[in-house]
Amino acid sequence: MPSTDFNRLVQQGIAAIRQGNTLMALVHFENAAHQRDTPVVRSYLAYCLARERRQLQKAVHMCMTALQEEPGNSIHTLNLGRIYLIAGQKARAINAFRRGIKLERNQEIIEELKALGVRKSPPLKALDRDHPLNKYLGILSKRFGFR
Repeated sequence: MPSTDFNRLVQQGIAAIRQGNTLMALVHFENAAHQRDTPVVRSYLAYCLARERRQLQKAVHMCMTALQEEPGNSIHTLNLGRIYLIAGQKARAINAFRRGIKLERNQEIIEELKALGVRKSPPLKALDRDHPLNKYLGILSKRFGFR
């Protein structure tokens, strides 16, 4: 019976996150964590803590330990990327999402990457993206409708 209750809490927590209700998910995952501490529960709980309580450092640490315990589970990289987005660290978030995509084709990660958008390649590929020539050529080409 306790195993069924634990599984029900986890499933309800995941459903709440998918509906955008991370506060309710936080309650479910905290209750699940009191019963059994698994990497999946820790990962989702970390995301909820970051979103609802802004405990970003703790959330990153929890997600990283979950990822160390289950390195092949893309859910952990999904949650880690989401936490980085909440923290305003877009580059780290994209790296986490890309690591997750390499592990398995996770539709939620694909949706997160689509929401972030794709940048076009720089006009002069031999130069860095941040080079002033690339920057201004990109602005001009967009203005004149070449991009």
